[in-house]
Amino acid sequence: MQVKQEIDGDEGIFYLEQHGKRLGEMRYTIMPDKQMDIYHTEVDPELQGQHMGEKLVEAGVNYARENDIKISPSCSFARVTFARNKQYQDVLA
Repeated sequence: MQVKQEIDGDEGIFYLEQHGKRLGEMRYTIMPDKQMDIYHTEVDPELQGQHMGEKLVEAGVNYARENDIKISPSCSFARVTFARNKQYQDVLA
């Protein structure tokens, strides 16, 4: 299963794709102060419990590190994921 990214201006999506079908996504906005607001994470019910949501958040963290962006997670799933993963604190706004 691949994590892919689409960017349209300040809006972006990291998504899981398998056989041409989207099975999960994490949506974000890049704010004017170079902060990424992760505002929605959703995974297909058939993938729940397989840590695919965490894989999407990790893709966002890696993107933030590569682009010198801080993350402000407004999505409850992303907030919990950041709280559980202390190695993500370097990109937390």
